[in-house]
Amino acid sequence: MNRYPLWKYAILLVALLIGTLYTLPNLFGEAPAVQVSSAKVTVKVDTALQARIESVLKEAGVQPDYVQFDGTSIKARFGDTDTQLKAKDAISKALNADPAEPTYIVALNLLSRSPQWLSALHANPMYLGLDLRGGVHFLMQVDMKAALTKKAEALTSDVRLLLREKGIRHAGISREGNTVLIAFRDAEQRAAATELLKNQLADVTWTPQGDDLAGTLSPQAQAAVQEAAIKQNITTLHNRVNALNVSEPIVQQQGLDRIVVQLPGVQDTAKAKDIIGRTATLELRMVDSSTEAMEALKGNGPVPFGTERFIDRGFGPIIVKRQVLLTGDNLNDAQPGFDENHNPAVHLTVDAKGARIMKEISRENIGKRMAILLFEKGKGEVVTAPTINDELGNRFRISGAMTTQEAADTALLLRAGSLAAPMEIIEERTIGPSLGKENIEKGIASVTWGFAAVAAFMCVYYLLFGVFSSLALGFNLLLLVSVLSMMQATLSLPGIAAIALVLGMAIDSNVLINERVREELRGGASPQQAIHLGYERAWATILDSNVTTLIAGVALLVFGSGPIKGFAVVHCLGILTSMFSSVVFSRGLVNLWYGRQKKLKSVSIGQIWKPQDDKPGETTDVAAKA
Repeated sequence: MNRYPLWKYAILLVALLIGTLYTLPNLFGEAPAVQVSSAKVTVKVDTALQARIESVLKEAGVQPDYVQFDGTSIKARFGDTDTQLKAKDAISKALNADPAEPTYIVALNLLSRSPQWLSALHANPMYLGLDLRGGVHFLMQVDMKAALTKKAEALTSDVRLLLREKGIRHAGISREGNTVLIAFRDAEQRAAATELLKNQLADVTWTPQGDDLAGTLSPQAQAAVQEAAIKQNITTLHNRVNALNVSEPIVQQQGLDRIVVQLPGVQDTAKAKDIIGRTATLELRMVDSSTEAMEALKGNGPVPFGTERFIDRGFGPIIVKRQVLLTGDNLNDAQPGFDENHNPAVHLTVDAKGARIMKEISRENIGKRMAILLFEKGKGEVVTAPTINDELGNRFRISGAMTTQEAADTALLLRAGSLAAPMEIIEERTIGPSLGKENIEKGIASVTWGFAAVAAFMCVYYLLFGVFSSLALGFNLLLLVSVLSMMQATLSLPGIAAIALVLGMAIDSNVLINERVREELRGGASPQQAIHLGYERAWATILDSNVTTLIAGVALLVFGSGPIKGFAVVHCLGILTSMFSSVVFSRGLVNLWYGRQKKLKSVSIGQIWKPQDDKPGETTDVAAKA
């Protein structure tokens, strides 16, 4: 009646082993480290750089715990902060010859102290939030006016192309603020232009102003532009921050025009600003191959009017026209591949607007070169400058003297995206590791004392069944931490509060079971039958209570954000693990202790008040007999 088959005990044992294995990494704490990443999108971080860093540390007399390359950055872990600071200075001096123009970002960070064999099993600790690990917090203001101005500039180019395609003559197109003004010499051309533009650009309101035609974005279109701008900026920041492998960064919208960025574990605020500021802007321009431009490249004169000098990566100086044909806003995708001759190439896909512009430009410039530039912090660099061989549409490719790896790198750079609108940091806050350590200690103390108090009460009140309940509660805590670690969830102070709450709620199920067993004993059932009926009949109540609580947790998860969502994740997982531990695991312990006793005469479950017919005020202690 009260025996588990062997396979159930095997499942519980496996769950216990897995829970222990994936909980262990959280017990080792964190060690100071130095993280090296690229300061320019055109500079790669690879294993050769790892060997160079190892050599620099050896020459400086610094012994790291290890130096590892994780695909996007190189991390060196050290035993103490003094060694960490010494290593950072040595690496910075060796890698960045010009501190004003650093090639690599050398930042202070924190890494787990867990041994390599645990990492090899993919047993990693939970990510810690900003309040527990320390790090930097930025609040960034998006310049929405600049986003509208950028849209107005693009609208001016669209109007010019549309009128040219339909052969509608005009006396000039200009822009005043965010309003596009088109001048006409006769009313007939203005009427034709009005009809065309209203059909093609439905999100623009066109009104006559004397002999001119004025176009402004409708309020709905302006709101859409601003919303798209902040979403694109968030996506771009995500791409950049994630590429730097900052553990569990937070990039999210706050209000209508602000973005919150949190980088846990980054101790150097200046370097964190550098990371945030590394958002590149993509532009496509034509290369100037005129005689004046060639002479300027030879150093025989200034660059022609309307052009700029840039550096073509791997090929030296190049003269590029100032007129921007396309920006990163028009690029939908960039993937590495091969051309018809099986040479490495980059396949680009642009939106409808970009396809129209590319078709127009390429038709007029076959045989000429087009430069793709990336701008970082106001400084541009030519990624590649291919020759236009045919008329282009929404899909075209870049090929030439590049390797397969270079094609993949170029595609990655182009996919990185650009900011739809400039941003500025209006608030920054640094949380030191010491404060994070203090928060962790207080959080662990609250969970520990909460667990101890609950376990002590259960053991005193329910005796051996209280011990079983306390062991089940510990198993529940082990499972919860291991699941959070396997999910690589971010633990913050609200998460610790949820763990403490789960401990108090999880014991409710065991209280229901123990009281139900008492009730069956009070009703005259034998000890074995009372245990069986107690677990069976308490299950429905346990399920109902946990499902209703889970519904509230899911609501917090769906509609909450930030700390509320973190609390909800731990809360919901805790409910699920508590149902398993309080019903399955505790039943396994009871069955293991009492199940094999065929003639069981008593169970240790505390004082049971049993009314007597002749003396209703008296009580009977059946802790030792049933």
